[in-house]
Amino acid sequence: MAARPLSRMLRRLLRSSARSCSSGAPVTQPCPGESARAASEELSRRRQFLREHAAPFSAFLTDSFGRQHSYLRISLTEKCNLRCQYCMPEEGVPLTPKANLLTTEEILTLARLFVKEGVDKIRLTGGEPLIRPDVVDIVAQLQRLEGLRTIGVTTNGINLARLLPQLQKAGLSAINISLDTLVPAKFEFIVRRKGFHKVMEGIHKAIELGYNPVKVNCVVMRGLNEDELLDFAALTEGLPLDVRFIEYMPFDGNKWNFKKMVSYKEMLDTVRQQWPELEKVPEEESSTAKAFKIPGFQGQISFITSMSEHFCGTCNRLRITADGNLKVCLFGNSEVSLRDHLRAGASEQELLRIIGAAVGRKKRQHAGMFSISQMKNRPMILIELFLMFHNSPPANPSIFSWDPLHFQGLRPRMSFSSQVATLWKGCRVPQTPPLAQQRLGSGFFQRHYTSRADLDANSKCLSPGSWASAAPSGPQLTSEQLTHVDAEGRAAMVDVGRKPDTERVAVASAVVLLGPVAFKLVQQNQLKKGDALVVAQLAGVQAAKVTSQLIPLCHHVALSHIQVQLELDSTRHAVKIQASCRARGPTGVEMEALTSAAVAALTLYDMCKAVSRDIVLEEIKLISKTGGQRGDFHRA
Repeated sequence: MAARPLSRMLRRLLRSSARSCSSGAPVTQPCPGESARAASEELSRRRQFLREHAAPFSAFLTDSFGRQHSYLRISLTEKCNLRCQYCMPEEGVPLTPKANLLTTEEILTLARLFVKEGVDKIRLTGGEPLIRPDVVDIVAQLQRLEGLRTIGVTTNGINLARLLPQLQKAGLSAINISLDTLVPAKFEFIVRRKGFHKVMEGIHKAIELGYNPVKVNCVVMRGLNEDELLDFAALTEGLPLDVRFIEYMPFDGNKWNFKKMVSYKEMLDTVRQQWPELEKVPEEESSTAKAFKIPGFQGQISFITSMSEHFCGTCNRLRITADGNLKVCLFGNSEVSLRDHLRAGASEQELLRIIGAAVGRKKRQHAGMFSISQMKNRPMILIELFLMFHNSPPANPSIFSWDPLHFQGLRPRMSFSSQVATLWKGCRVPQTPPLAQQRLGSGFFQRHYTSRADLDANSKCLSPGSWASAAPSGPQLTSEQLTHVDAEGRAAMVDVGRKPDTERVAVASAVVLLGPVAFKLVQQNQLKKGDALVVAQLAGVQAAKVTSQLIPLCHHVALSHIQVQLELDSTRHAVKIQASCRARGPTGVEMEALTSAAVAALTLYDMCKAVSRDIVLEEIKLISKTGGQRGDFHRA
C-alpha cells in the first residue's frame, strides 16, 4: 500500500492552526518576529514528523499500476443550457428520469466517502452544473469535509457572473470556463445558442473576485477555430488566465474525425512562430496539461493532449456521472452503479469494496484515438454527468452457471459491462457475463446471450439451457377481485405499506418467430443495425428497471438482480427470450420480468423489420414467481 503523498499531508497540517491535525502532528504557528531560520526548522520538523507518521493512501483508490486517485469529478446534472457540437449531439440526448439521478444527500455521502479515503480535490461538472438549483449549498457542504483541499467547477459560464459571489462565499476555490471562440457569431454556431457576452462577463467576474488563474478551456477543431490560437494566447498578456487548448476528442454523437483534430505539436508550433521565447512551465505530476508561458505575460497557456500524447500513466482521476455511475476512465466504457448499491443499503465498507474493484480493473492506458473513435461511449455531456461494452474478460468466470456439458465449442465474442441494481452479498462484485456462440450438430451456429447482474453464484435464475417447463408447486392463491380498482371501479394503486418484505423472484418468457431470412442474419450477426441479440438484451435489462414508468399502477421496485437470456431456435427460426428479476420488498416482480421479456422481443422486431415484416411475437408469459402472500407459481 503506497504512502499518502507528503505534500497533501503537509497542506492539511498547515491549513489552520485553530484545529487539530488528524495525523497527530503538533501544530504551531511561528510568531511574527520569529527568525526565518527558526521558521524553516519548524517546517523541517513537521516534515520529518509526517514522513514517520504519514497515513497510508487508500488501497481502494489505488489501481493495479500504483496510481493513487485523489481527484474526483462529480456530475451534478445531465442538463445543459448550450448544445456544443463536440459535446452533445444536435438532437440532444435522452435524459435520465429524475428519480434515477443522484440526490444531494447521495452526492454528499459519496463525496464524504471518497474524501475520507484520500481524495483532496473535487470538481463539479455536468451537463452544466450551475443550472442545478442547490449548487451553492452543495459547495458549502463539501467545504466542511476535512481533508478536501480544492473544490472546483467546470462551467460554460452562462450563469457564472450571477452565482460566483455566492459560490466563492460557500467555498469554491477553482474555476474552469469553456470558451471555444472569441467571435460572437462563431460562438453561437458552435454552441447552437446565444450567450457569448454572458460568458465573457463570467470570466471577468472571476478575475475581479481574485481567482488566479482562471482556467479557460478551448476545444480546438480544424476548420472552425484553430485560426484563433494566437488571439486566445494574447489574452494571457494582461489577464491571469490559463488558456487550455484541448485536442478534439471522440464521444458518442459528436461525429469525431481525425482530420478535425489539431494536434498538440501543431498548436505549439503555431504559437511558437509568433512568440519564439515561449517557455515550458513545470507542472504537477498528475497534471493533464502541458503548460507554457510567454515571458512578461500575466497568464499562461496549456495543452491537453488526450489524443496525441496520452497522460494515462499519471492519471489520478475518477468520475461519478449524474446517474451515479463510477467511471474510472474518461474514454473507457465500463461503469459501475454506486447509486444502486447505495439505495440498496450497502454499508460504507461494501461501497469501498465495489469502488476498489472498479479502480483495480482500470487499464494501464486508453485504447488510442482511432480505437476510441470506434468505441461506444456516452456523449460527453452524459459523462461529466445503456449499458456499455468493454473488452476486458470476466475477472471471476466461476460465478456463471454455464453448463460445460451443454455447451461445446464456446467462442467468446464480447464482454458486457453490467450496470444494474445489485444487493451486496459477501465481498464479491458484479462480473462481466459472456456472449458466446455454439455450433450445433445440424451445422448451424446457435448464439446465446446472457446478462447477469447478481452477486450470488447459487442464484435460482435459469441457465441458458433450462427451457423445460416447470411444474406447479405451493399454494395457488388468487383473488376473486381486481386489486387495482377501488370500490367504485376506479383505477387505484395497491397500498403495500403494511406488507412484509420478502424475497421475490419472477421469470417470464417470450418467443420471436423471425422467419428464415431474418433468422440467418441474426444468427450470423450481419444485420445493418448491429448485433440484434445484444441490443435486445440491453433493452430487456433497461425495461425491467423502468417498469413502473411504463405500467401506470406498478410500484417502483429496487431490483437486486436482472438476467436476460436469448437463445436461437434453428428449427423454428425463432429467438427464445427468458427474463428473470429478483428483489426484496413488499411487492412482486412479475411485471418487471414480463416487461423485460416483452421489450426485448419488441426490440428484436425493430432490429429485423427492415428485412421482414412477417415477424410474430408470441408466448409472452409468466413462467414462475416466488414470494408474497399468494404463494409461489410455476407454470406447467
